[in-house]
Amino acid sequence: MADVSKATDISAIRLLVLDVDGVLTDGTVTIHADGSESKRFCLQDGHGIKMWRRAGMEVALLSGRPSAATRHRARQLQIKHLLEGCQEKLPAIRELLCTLAMTPQQVAYIGDDLIDIPVVRYVGLGCAVANAVPELKLHADYVTTRPGGNGAVREVIEFILRSSGRWDDLLQRYLEDQGP
Repeated sequence: MADVSKATDISAIRLLVLDVDGVLTDGTVTIHADGSESKRFCLQDGHGIKMWRRAGMEVALLSGRPSAATRHRARQLQIKHLLEGCQEKLPAIRELLCTLAMTPQQVAYIGDDLIDIPVVRYVGLGCAVANAVPELKLHADYVTTRPGGNGAVREVIEFILRSSGRWDDLLQRYLEDQGP
């Protein structure tokens, strides 16, 4: 895990905002002959999002492009806040924070490309996936060891939950005797 470079109160984080293509996916979009598309999502990331929500936290998806596959995945994970087609992400996240009555310091964001730099610099914990562009990594507080679409989201979730003392309570669910 990377070191958090700026003074961030990890326990203040209440909202995790995720870019989609290149973060929740490996950045590959398969376009079919009929114009529909397919994306590959990591199940460990999905379980991490469920654990995050179980800890009482909010999740939002913030994508530069609209996608039926993204909307379907958001429904599967019961993510209420889905912002698509946001070519400028900073205004979109500012509006979301107004709606949720949150401050930037309460937000962690994960991105992978140049469009994510303003948001990474704005929030309390700005993260870049391992395979992000170098310019984004320069501005990130945390750079994952795992690439987008392959556990990077789960890594950030575990980092925040462990650092804020919430992990052990969530883990207990899996350690309890589930015998007959």
